[in-house]
Amino acid sequence: MNRFIVQIGSGVDQHGHNDDCTNAAIKAIKNAISNNCLTGLLEICGLKEPKDLQKMVVHVKIGVPYPDNINEENLLKAIPFGTKSIEIEKGGLVAKGIMIKELDDSSDKIIVCNAAVTVSIR
Repeated sequence: MNRFIVQIGSGVDQHGHNDDCTNAAIKAIKNAISNNCLTGLLEICGLKEPKDLQKMVVHVKIGVPYPDNINEENLLKAIPFGTKSIEIEKGGLVAKGIMIKELDDSSDKIIVCNAAVTVSIR
């Protein structure tokens, strides 16, 4: 298997949500993949049809402040194609913000997550 690209992204949840890192982690993944057009997959690797994109192997390594408070299944849904895997480790950042009950905030915590998304081809 050969690595094709490593993409880096960050995501923020300004509403705490009971220390659930899922929203910020999804934003980090989407940030990592949103500014890339992987033309080489088509032009170099020969993945010509949409079904061929399933040949990609996509691994996400993500740093989150509360690794036990994350929905891995929802994170994997943020990756549009390929065989998907995820590795979660303690990292990211928690900053003090404000709590606004009308926005369903559960705390004044701002949760920041970082993602490294690696795309490989078999």
